[in-house]
Amino acid sequence: MKSILEETKFIMNRYHIKPNKSLGQNFLICEEVVEKIIECSRITKEDLIIEIGPGLGTLTKYLLERAGKVLCIELDKKMIHILEERFKLYDNFEILNQDVLKVDLKKIILKEKKDAKVTNVKIVANLPYYITTPIIMKLLEEELDLESITVMIQKEVANRLIAIPGQKETGAITYSVYYYSVGEEILEVPSDSFIPKPEVTSKIIKLNIRKQPPVEVKNKDVMFKIIKSAFMQKRKTLLNALNNTKIFTTKGKGIKILKELNLKENIRPENLSLQDFANITNKIL
Repeated sequence: MKSILEETKFIMNRYHIKPNKSLGQNFLICEEVVEKIIECSRITKEDLIIEIGPGLGTLTKYLLERAGKVLCIELDKKMIHILEERFKLYDNFEILNQDVLKVDLKKIILKEKKDAKVTNVKIVANLPYYITTPIIMKLLEEELDLESITVMIQKEVANRLIAIPGQKETGAITYSVYYYSVGEEILEVPSDSFIPKPEVTSKIIKLNIRKQPPVEVKNKDVMFKIIKSAFMQKRKTLLNALNNTKIFTTKGKGIKILKELNLKENIRPENLSLQDFANITNKIL
């Protein structure tokens, strides 16, 4: 049996494939990493797996053996041909040659749940690093009927996504991810686990989708607008950032709201919990 490295080199030679830098292609060649992704995804025959950016199909092969159905979404037409040839004998394999950011995933999931008799839907992906954040935010903000999202992404981004709001690594995106999911760190992945080697270390994370939001807020869209405004001027205090962006109509009103919520005037955005931002939102609305 060929190793993943041997298999990858064989496919690349057979189809004259060179990784496309503009699409952020780095092919995974480490058995341990593949096994960890599959293990933590907890795939069963009742699952529909949506794999984003399958590339040469390294993960796809393992997903097909375990899942009820695997739907791959791949932008690179060269990869479509390879994947179709490689997995033509599997009756639980389907591929879409589309940009995942333009795909109506809600519609697809509804149809697949009805037609394929799958119970759960999970995302599994080795995401292109240049487009990680837009993809993850699409998956979360569209409030899809998902159980979990297991992805391998750049380590620094992963740390920000799964941080607890108000703690180290907190960024504006941290609050959004925390609102929709419970983050879990799985494995750090060195650059020599890929060909070609990326210039960064990677990390596998799992986002377990929440059944209910962790905070009660009158309008979540307003709350996320407030969070974004606060972090646009991260070096400033929360008071100045929200005053400058007109979230607080006057500085005096801002001071009054912070005082009522027992927040210091000089507190910085990254020191607030999600509940703090929910409380500010509820005060303003």
